[in-house]
Amino acid sequence: MAAQKGKDLLVKLADGAGGFTTVAGLRTRQLALNAETVDVTNADSAGRWRELLAGAGVRRAAISGSGVFRDAASDARLRTMFFDGTIDDVQIVVPDFGTLQGPFQITAIDYRGDHAGEVTFDMALESAGALAFTAA
Repeated sequence: MAAQKGKDLLVKLADGAGGFTTVAGLRTRQLALNAETVDVTNADSAGRWRELLAGAGVRRAAISGSGVFRDAASDARLRTMFFDGTIDDVQIVVPDFGTLQGPFQITAIDYRGDHAGEVTFDMALESAGALAFTAA
């Protein structure tokens, strides 16, 4: 697989009209997929090797990103989602991998600004339900 452009990893929010809009002006973004394991090792485990229970445990996806707001509407949308604690449909497009889609909640949003620069933000989202995956 050839290298992909980082700008092609997209985080999109539902636009309320059946489509998705790319979130603000994210300059960096990261997607982490995790699954907890359930250890069922016991005294009868072969060679005392750890055994895991297949299909058990909790799966989650976490998205983080930082960037600048394109406009006041982007800022207001993310700020409202955070303060209202709403869960919204999010789509994550990973080039040459596929698309994850499902409910997410903003768990952190940080603002910062430099005296001679623009206001930037960092945000974190956590999955809040079942996600669908569509391969590229």
